[in-house]
Amino acid sequence: MRLTTKGRFAVTAMVDLAEHSGNGPVTLASISERQKISLSYLEQLFGKLRKHDVVASVRGPGGGYCLSRPANKISMSDIIIAVDEPIDASQCHGLGNCLDNHKCITHDLWMGLNQAISSYLKNVSLHQLVSQQIPRHDNKVHIPIVSHT
Repeated sequence: MRLTTKGRFAVTAMVDLAEHSGNGPVTLASISERQKISLSYLEQLFGKLRKHDVVASVRGPGGGYCLSRPANKISMSDIIIAVDEPIDASQCHGLGNCLDNHKCITHDLWMGLNQAISSYLKNVSLHQLVSQQIPRHDNKVHIPIVSHT
């Protein structure tokens, strides 16, 4: 099992968005520049994040993206699922047909791992990740817990 670039970049971009949204909407161009992620790739990711109500877009001058709900109400699971990132250690995608249409002898191990990962990602909020970034910056960083919508 491996978290792909899609999931990693989505989480990174969301931490950046939450970290910089204290002054209003954040542009994808600014996230792209700071995080060295392709703008076109961010556009694809944020389209999915918007459809799953993780972010909201603001049009016009001064527009960009903001959180659609408080950062402490957005889990890593919300972000990863929104960008269609499968978190699955099993070969059968949980169907139990791993070996000749029957459960393989390690099926329960992989399903337990899936549950542990899912539980962990559901219990880590965007606010927690942003809070961990404070030592990297000066003391003037504002961590928005509430959304701008």
